[in-house]
Amino acid sequence: MEYNLITIVGPTATGKTAFAAKLASAINSEIISADSRQVYRDMTIGTGKDLADYIVNGNQIPYHLVDIVEAGYQYNVYEFQRDFLSAFKTISEKGKLPILCGGTGLYVEAALKGYKMLEVPVNDVLRAELENKSLEELAEILKKYKPLHNTSDIETKRRAIRAIEIADYYRNNEVANIDYPQINSLVVGIDISREERRQRISQRLRRRLEEGMIAEIQHLLDKGLSPESLIYYGLEYKFVTNYLLGNLTYDELYAQLEIAIHQFAKRQMTWWRGMERRGIKIHWIDAMLPNEEKVEITPQKLPQNLAQTPVEEMEEFEKIDISSIEFKERVERRRGDRRRGYRRIDERSLVSRAQQEAYTIKELAAREGYKNGFS
Repeated sequence: MEYNLITIVGPTATGKTAFAAKLASAINSEIISADSRQVYRDMTIGTGKDLADYIVNGNQIPYHLVDIVEAGYQYNVYEFQRDFLSAFKTISEKGKLPILCGGTGLYVEAALKGYKMLEVPVNDVLRAELENKSLEELAEILKKYKPLHNTSDIETKRRAIRAIEIADYYRNNEVANIDYPQINSLVVGIDISREERRQRISQRLRRRLEEGMIAEIQHLLDKGLSPESLIYYGLEYKFVTNYLLGNLTYDELYAQLEIAIHQFAKRQMTWWRGMERRGIKIHWIDAMLPNEEKVEITPQKLPQNLAQTPVEEMEEFEKIDISSIEFKERVERRRGDRRRGYRRIDERSLVSRAQQEAYTIKELAAREGYKNGFS
């Protein structure tokens, strides 16, 4: 398979953007963001844009779909798919391999699978009918249209009404065929232990609060955005807005938001695993590796299709370089770790060095205790 896209996914706070920027620098590429909130201007700290990560060795890495609409607007997956295609074609026409990077699973999957989408207009009549209903009543109405796989659609009345509006439109309108290109993407996932993930989320939350996240959200309110429009964006914007309205103390804000972000990260992992079950191969690599090593072992850098080939079938790649002392030590440190993700990293690290040492891949895999080959 010849790839025409690299996709980087993973839960929040795993350093996806920094890794994507390093990779883009290494292969002369550009990044397309797949984050449903980073599209909004003036929502920088709360959405974690980390714009400094796009500067690598003093060079600005071009990025797309960040800061493209005003805060208060309700950007949607249809618009994302349209804008993704535009960015994808622009980058590809330059002879570059685009990198899609982000944590919004629905956006990523819409891009990779080319789901047929409809642009859903506002239905003022339906909205008027739903306006006076409670959130619980709206949830029951939405259930009549579709199963509720998660609670994001019913976090607020505004979200629930929009979800019903979209579901109703899809029920009553046919999806037109669109000219969607064939996307063959290498998908790389950033794998991180739950403990490390939780620690990073907590540290990042404290840092964002210190950097002025509350003031940023107060500024949006001062500009005239309604509290409900900010609460619509969830997580930081929901809890900080409620704090500014006097509904939460600072301690309650911190505690509740921290829990909500941990829960969000768990839902992200559920989505990635679901993507795998739906046929999208994700190559997981260790979040704890330096970005330079992540770039080095990204499967796209290996011989074609190597990352998807079982160890037992790799006769043509007979020898492997394990001459590096640093490399030997890194493998040895990980031998005792039985987590599936780490085993996979080590296998790819071994194969990516393939040059010198007189061990066949089979022998080395057996010696290091890898019994199942590449997953």
